[in-house]
Amino acid sequence: VQLQASGGGLVQAGGSLSLSCAASGINYSIFSVKALAWYRQAPGKERELVAVITRDGFLEYADSVKGRFTISRDNAERTVSLAMNSLKPEDTAVYYCAVDRRSRSSWMYWGQGTQVTVSS
Repeated sequence: VQLQASGGGLVQAGGSLSLSCAASGINYSIFSVKALAWYRQAPGKERELVAVITRDGFLEYADSVKGRFTISRDNAERTVSLAMNSLKPEDTAVYYCAVDRRSRSSWMYWGQGTQVTVSS
């Protein structure tokens, strides 16, 4: 399974970006039953969970992004997306998508990361 993340870039504070992660090497029936997530890692900090969407559509968000970010999935396209609004400089990080949760913080597959930079 390979995950290709895209959509990162440079944006001013208060702006919006949308990230997308496309999975290949996995068929629809398997992808549709997997939990999907976005993580991020800022310079000098540990990787942190941003958002999760389960097979049933249950959503989980980090407190720091609640009300601003929205995670979604398209099983037919085998993609997971992250819509980010009202961006803040502290949202600056490399964002990673992940597929197939094995434990609270362990995921089977990771994307390569996409840089999001928010200027003040």
